[in-house]
Amino acid sequence: MDSLIYDVKVRLTMPKTLDPRVVILDIDEKSLAEQGRWPWGRDKLATLMDKLFDRYGIRLIGFDVVFAEPDDSSGLKSLESLAAKELKDVPGFQATLRELRPQLDNDARFAAALKNRPAILGYYFSSKEGGVSSGAAPQPTFPAGTFAGRRIAFTQWVSYGGNLPEFQKAAAGAGHFNPLVDMDGTSRRVPLLVEYNGQYYESLSLAMVRNLLGNPTVTPGYPEKTPGSYAAMEWLALKTADGAEMRIPVDENAATLIPYRGYQGSFPYIPITDVLNERVPKDQLEGRVVIVGTTAPGLMDLRATPVGAAYAGVEVHANLIAGMLSGTIKHKPPYILGADVLLVLIAGGVMVFLLPMLSPFRATVVGGLVLLLLLSVNFGFWHVSNVVLPLANGMIAVVLLYAMNMSWGYFVESRTKRQLTGLFGQYVPPELVEEMSRDPENYSMAGRKAELTVLFSDVRGFTTISEGLEPEELATLMNQYLGAMTLVVRKHRGTLDKYIGDAIMAFWGAPVDDPEHARNAVLTGLEMDVALHELNKDLVARGWPELKIGVGVNTGPMTVGDMGSPVRQSYTVMGDAVNLGSRLEGITKQYGVGFIVGESTRELLKKEFVFRELDRVRVKGKEDPVGIYEPVGEEGKVSREDTEEIKLWNQALRAYRSQDWDQAELTLMNLQRMKPRYLYDLYIKRVEHLRKEPPGENWDGVTIFETK
Repeated sequence: MDSLIYDVKVRLTMPKTLDPRVVILDIDEKSLAEQGRWPWGRDKLATLMDKLFDRYGIRLIGFDVVFAEPDDSSGLKSLESLAAKELKDVPGFQATLRELRPQLDNDARFAAALKNRPAILGYYFSSKEGGVSSGAAPQPTFPAGTFAGRRIAFTQWVSYGGNLPEFQKAAAGAGHFNPLVDMDGTSRRVPLLVEYNGQYYESLSLAMVRNLLGNPTVTPGYPEKTPGSYAAMEWLALKTADGAEMRIPVDENAATLIPYRGYQGSFPYIPITDVLNERVPKDQLEGRVVIVGTTAPGLMDLRATPVGAAYAGVEVHANLIAGMLSGTIKHKPPYILGADVLLVLIAGGVMVFLLPMLSPFRATVVGGLVLLLLLSVNFGFWHVSNVVLPLANGMIAVVLLYAMNMSWGYFVESRTKRQLTGLFGQYVPPELVEEMSRDPENYSMAGRKAELTVLFSDVRGFTTISEGLEPEELATLMNQYLGAMTLVVRKHRGTLDKYIGDAIMAFWGAPVDDPEHARNAVLTGLEMDVALHELNKDLVARGWPELKIGVGVNTGPMTVGDMGSPVRQSYTVMGDAVNLGSRLEGITKQYGVGFIVGESTRELLKKEFVFRELDRVRVKGKEDPVGIYEPVGEEGKVSREDTEEIKLWNQALRAYRSQDWDQAELTLMNLQRMKPRYLYDLYIKRVEHLRKEPPGENWDGVTIFETK
């Protein structure tokens, strides 16, 4: 599964552009048709070398083919046999043979064409038991014992198929062209170093890149600080004469991932017959790195890769050379198994910790987010750091844990739903109980600390009203009033705490978490006034008195839970923020307004609602002053007239606090003429008093309330 995921990432992120730095000279069907079947005579290859270097000016050539057998196509062997036997006494024949031998010895001609030119030969290794080596092997890159004491799982071979000794001696170097084939038959890696008879040999692509860089020494790369017994090699370093260093990442097998640029054809392909016949423009080859290989199906150099089921093997080496030069090879270091285990533990731990506390929908969202996070981290390392992290194990862990959690939830859901309804049904709206029942383990009656919003409302002059009604009438009136207000609380997802005579206490944010608890509480307070207006129409029709209420709302940290005695308990809230909410409801009549919110509530909602600042007060039982505000309406729904009035009021408030009594009084009088309010009269009287008895320079403009 990880291999399939790797293939998908390769296809999604490969650049899919043509890289002209490396050119493939293709022994294709066209070339076979024009030049004859393979292998060709070495004289033809010698001619090819001369044309490539002398006419086209290439920079380097590598061969993804092996020249393992002598070339007898010229007939030289037969002529030498005649010269040694039947015609050994014919002087003219012997002299002619000596004169023709340099032209007829195709292998010598090809060896001469290789000599003193940047040409890298290819050869192969075999793991077949009992295999016999043939040809000449190059000098090993590292001698036996170089990696003694380090647990590096080099790919080991038992035999090789090399080039003729004269070719190997004449060439600038050689490298193997064996890719590693994974269990699914796909080639994703090439071992840069392999082990044979205890010695270590480089790949064709590494040999070609080293030649391009001036044949620098290959240095194994180990981390400077390795914990415990970690002794793996993580890269190969090539240090050039100018001090620069190229690092090529390797894995636990000293192999590197093939950096596929795209599908087959990501490098220029030129039929080799076109070069022999000089049909190729010079600028297509000049200064290029050239690899000779084949795409002809009959020559069996097609491989299964992440980017194609029948991909030319020669282009594998082209991709590696380009990736080394560009520094785009992905790294899958030996310690990546530890990273895989760590990611599985983190993802699994998050799932184990969160899923039991969440509803099925939220568990699905969390599972999806964890999967998305795994993918993001994986692609982040892939794209930014060129590091290949495994992904399959983490995905399987997340899916299995999700499936197990859903199965468990299915069996226990019905029982816990009944328990939850019994616990919370009397406090919260039925729709919230239903919402809670989807994830019952996430709710309990236990006390906890949380930021919530509390609302207090009270009927003004209730004593006088009650004295003017018969008991049955009073009960009917209160039932209608409390019923109408409770519907508003429930509409906005509020938790009904209690009725205290004619007063109502409710809060938001528990037991169901509500990120918009402050907003819903303020909407409730505003809608209570609308509902009361409709209720008063019915009361007046009956001949009963109209009701007026005061509402106080405050937000802050509170303790919420089941509290009381063994005889009776209640799910309620406590704390300083609750007390302040009660005080705010009590002082609404002091300012002639029906609704006051605290400073913390206003700060949360100042972009959503229009507020009129009333004062800064120090209520009984609280040392620190707080700002108090009257909600006017939702942003965008307040009339222009009200907006202008609030702006003018803010000017009056600033003048008042800066002790500019004349300006404050003038502005307040203008406001009173525009729209009479008790609030403006209150401040006009304060200004008159403070003008007579100045508060001093250190006055903070705070109003102190000594009573509840």
